[in-house]
Amino acid sequence: MSALTVLQVGFGVATQDLGRPGFSDMGLGAAGAADRGSAALANRLVGNRPDAAVLEALLGSVTLRADAYVVAATAGAACPVEIERADGRVRGAASHEVLMLAPGETLRIGTATTGLRSYVAVLGGFAVEPVLGSRSWDSLARLGPPPLSSGDVLPIGDARASWPIVNAVPQPDERWPDDPVVLEATAGPRDDWFTPGWRDTLTGQDFTVGSDSDRVGVRTTAPQPLVRAVTVELPSEGVETGSLQVPPEGFPVLFLADHPVTGGYPVVAVLTPESVDRAAQLRPGDTVRFRLVG
Repeated sequence: MSALTVLQVGFGVATQDLGRPGFSDMGLGAAGAADRGSAALANRLVGNRPDAAVLEALLGSVTLRADAYVVAATAGAACPVEIERADGRVRGAASHEVLMLAPGETLRIGTATTGLRSYVAVLGGFAVEPVLGSRSWDSLARLGPPPLSSGDVLPIGDARASWPIVNAVPQPDERWPDDPVVLEATAGPRDDWFTPGWRDTLTGQDFTVGSDSDRVGVRTTAPQPLVRAVTVELPSEGVETGSLQVPPEGFPVLFLADHPVTGGYPVVAVLTPESVDRAAQLRPGDTVRFRLVG
């Protein structure tokens, strides 16, 4: 079986796939790739099935050495990419490009220049040992193949579905550099727990991403909090990925892939799937503007 050896790894690099849905009765969320669209694109680039495991790298920063011929690609947050030959010479490469690695060659993925999470796919998928049917690391439950360390050997599986495609052109970011990221949402199941002006409060100001955000959720702050109309305690109830749960401070927490299966604060709105992917690429300090749809 072909494999890649981890020579260098930054913080928060782990395998992810489509997750392990169906275990909420055990208190387990689905986990899986935080930016599902980017993970799927990386798999399509190399010709994998959608369920193939990829690497999710926080801010990029991972170096892998091939022990056989390997087809690879990166997607998501844009990172500098280069390939070092076995003789030490370096050849240029790029994100969103189909890359061919020969035995002994090293794939170096630098720190992301924009966005937060990069995805690395190889033809055949990463065949680390699954846990409860998934190769996803769940940071909340501490379940699944653990985050990578230098020296780890990553076997390559048989998740091939087609021939690799010809590179991909990432969608251009049409925002000006200081413009907020726009996240679309529909009204949530507990929107009536807030004062009638909650829509204007949610959509009429910029929110700032907090430094304590992670794969569980993106924490936000803003000049004006959302105000509760119902102040009694809410019994715990099920929550979905993309839920905007509002704690007593009045600033939404955007639930991502590793969110708990239940929550005790009201959900004022729920992000669209595309907006969940955008939220997964937010960095601390980024600004967000919500838009209600539907």
